[in-house]
Order: sequence, then C-alpha cells, then structure tokens
Amino acid sequence: MFTWLKTRWHRTGLTAYLTHSDCLKHNMGVGHPECPERLSAIRDQLMAAQIFDFLQEVEAPLVTAQQLARVHPPRYVEYIEACAPSVGTFRMDPDTAMSPGTLEAARRAAGAVVKAVELVCEEKAPNAFCAVRPPGHHAESAKAMGFCFFNNLAVGVAHALSHYKFERVAIIDFDVHHGNGTEEIFRDDPRVMMVSIFQHPFYPYSGDKPMGPNMHNIPLKAGSTGREFREVVENGWLPALHDFQPQMLFISAGFDAHREDDMGSLGLVESDYEWVTRHLVQIADLYCQGRIVSVLEGGYDLSSLARSVAAHLKVLSDA
Repeated sequence: MFTWLKTRWHRTGLTAYLTHSDCLKHNMGVGHPECPERLSAIRDQLMAAQIFDFLQEVEAPLVTAQQLARVHPPRYVEYIEACAPSVGTFRMDPDTAMSPGTLEAARRAAGAVVKAVELVCEEKAPNAFCAVRPPGHHAESAKAMGFCFFNNLAVGVAHALSHYKFERVAIIDFDVHHGNGTEEIFRDDPRVMMVSIFQHPFYPYSGDKPMGPNMHNIPLKAGSTGREFREVVENGWLPALHDFQPQMLFISAGFDAHREDDMGSLGLVESDYEWVTRHLVQIADLYCQGRIVSVLEGGYDLSSLARSVAAHLKVLSDA
C-alpha cells in the first residue's frame, strides 16, 4: 500500500461544481435509466449532507466547434446536429436516443469539462466535478453509443493538451462499463495514460485487450467487491500512475459499480469511492499541483448514485 507522510501541494479555494439546467432537458423516454432525475438526486444529497457549502457552482458553457473538433471530426458533429429532432425522439441505437433537448445538453456537458480544465489550470479552483448529462465515455470519435453523444472527458483532455501544453495527462475510469470511446480516441497517444476497471464480459464487450501500451485496462468478474477493486488500485493503478507522473488527472466518475445499482454486477460501496478518491488526490498533490477534473458518467440507482457522488466530493472538497 502506498502512503505519504505529507502532500506536496496545499489546495486552496472551493471545488468547482459545473452543471446546467439544459442537462435536465435531455430525455430518452419514460423508464430510461439515464434520466434527468439523476442530477436532481445528486444535488439533493449534496445539500442534505452540507457538502454544497464547500463547492462553488459554475454554469457550464456551450462547447465550441473548435473544442469538439479536437476529438470528433466535423462531419460527425454535423451528423449529430442533423439527427436532433424538434419533436419526439431519434434513436442512434437501441439504447441511445435524442430528444429535442439532447443537443443543447450534450453541448453543455462537453463545455463543462472544458470550463473545468480552465478553472483548475488557471488556479480559480483546486479541482472540479462536472455534474452533467448525457455521459460521454462510450462515445467514440465518430460514433454515438451507450447513452453517449460527445466524449465529454476526452474533449476536456484534448483542451488541456492543446491549450495548456501538458505532456502527461492521466485518465482514471471506474465506471462498471469499459470506457471504449475514451480508449479509441487516445490509443497510442503517449501524452495520455488511462487506467480503468470494468465488469467483463459486459457491455460494450471490449477493453480486455488494450488498444495501446498507454492503456491499463483491468477487467473484473461479475460479483467482484471492494476488496478486488482496492487490490487493482494498489497493485495496478498506483504503480502505473507513479511511473507516469501525470501533470493532471481526469476521472470518468461512473458510480454504477455500486452493489445497489442493477445496471451491473459489481459490489462497490460509498467507502470504496471515498477511498479511491483519497488515493487519487494524493497522486494529484504529488505530481499535478492538485489538478483534478472529475466528470459524471454512469450511476442509475438514484439513492446509491447520490450517496456515492457525495462521498467522492467530500474528499475532493475537503468537506
């Protein structure tokens, strides 16, 4: 186990909490698990736990065409725009649909991560959490899938690399589903290292064979609990992160590996999310001047999602 006697970076200021009411307007239909109530449940829990007092809420801007183009070809963006319905829904695949509010929500979700990067890199916030939807880590450079349209986190990573000229950025993904889109976008990019866990075999049925040497994908069997997860972090993630010495951390923060979330079959609980966040904060303090941008991905049981986000943000904000 890795421990530190002290951190090398003293964090000041309030954690940025980026969101927008437009993210509530994306609706894929009655009964769909990726629902607007997810964001409302998170807000309610943060307020009840008095964690909101330790956050600065920031309105997510719309992503620009230039920012999207670093990750998604313009023809793909034009296709998404053309698919946006004025009424009803348009299905991109059996699980992923656009409603009249989807395009603006997706633009806000990607824009939130870009803004979070700017706030953290310009020392206007010690770190940031993007409470946005639709999620993004399944979106490939030219393919919408798995509830995702734009790869929000990837857009933010590309902004950090291009605008702030970072040489080493690390992505951590603990969603129950493999972040296939993020891997496809950054495979073989030596500036980016990705460490992840995910249930396997499981949707999207990839990740067990990494696409590049910069991808550290560690599949977990159905039924794995926090014990197996912590072993992966201690024996896989942390050594890789120490070797890489990233200058900034990005977290694909999916909470559907919680034991109460029937979207998957892993057994994590709030204390596991709090534990891993503490380790990631320590890595960021050692190598990144504390810079972390965390982005909401999955998590579909409203109660466990809200409690898990609160545990995550309790650590990020020092609440």
